[in-house]
Amino acid sequence: MRKSRKVTRSVLVMSPSARISLLSPKRQQIIRPAFERPREFVLMSVRAMAKRLRTDPATMVRIVRGMKFESYREFQHYVHELSIAHATSLDTMQTGPPARSAISTQVRASLDQDLKSLNHLAQTIEPARIAALVRRLYSVRRVVLLGGDLAANLVNFLEHLLIILGLPVTSATTPAEVVHKVRMLGKRDLVIAVSHGRGLRQTVEGLRQARAQGAYCVGITNTLVSPIGQFAHEFFLTSIATPSFGASYVAPMALFNVIVLACANHRRSRTLKLAKQLEQEERHGFRWYES
Repeated sequence: MRKSRKVTRSVLVMSPSARISLLSPKRQQIIRPAFERPREFVLMSVRAMAKRLRTDPATMVRIVRGMKFESYREFQHYVHELSIAHATSLDTMQTGPPARSAISTQVRASLDQDLKSLNHLAQTIEPARIAALVRRLYSVRRVVLLGGDLAANLVNFLEHLLIILGLPVTSATTPAEVVHKVRMLGKRDLVIAVSHGRGLRQTVEGLRQARAQGAYCVGITNTLVSPIGQFAHEFFLTSIATPSFGASYVAPMALFNVIVLACANHRRSRTLKLAKQLEQEERHGFRWYES
């Protein structure tokens, strides 16, 4: 199994504003376009970027070092991560198949991208980290799941299944819910925050507050430069790449499936007992349509 990118707090995750603030005002002005429009600068050589920013390669290297990057290659990777975080629906539509492509071609491109995202998750996931997270889920006083907008669907999915397993879980998918549920958290609690790209304000702020109050914080995002990584104790990376607009949640859903599976088997006898209690309702409960 290929080793995944390091995503624990051992890696210093600095925000773009924190990086830029390390520079003099003049050098901030030079480099700012690369942070504001990262897609235009992805994979540029030091000479090409220096020319684009109207400076010289030597100054470019000094700017990179001034922002605490160990090498220009590391800076290139950072810009690439920024381009992922700042991608818009228009960006993804424009990088997909040509507009005049047959629908069958576009369908295949979508499925191929989903398979690529799944394969990357399969190659980089660390079972030991999943097992450690599951142990925490069973040991904490309460679990709060944070996510808004489209990610609220992910949060609701995970909440539904963890409730069936009898875990003390609740979700917060609106700003008001985040404020009121997070303010009650402490050292005996756990938060899982789901937000991709630049990060939804309500989710990031909720995670930041939970961390400040002592809760153990886990993030799920798609880039190393996400603000989720700045406030979480640890985080998992799941691609949401798609050749269409919006986001594909194939990989995040697969990660949640893994977490639920691990939870169900962590205390298998307990889960089987719960399943037996549910069986009668699942066979004859009033929720189900009788034909």
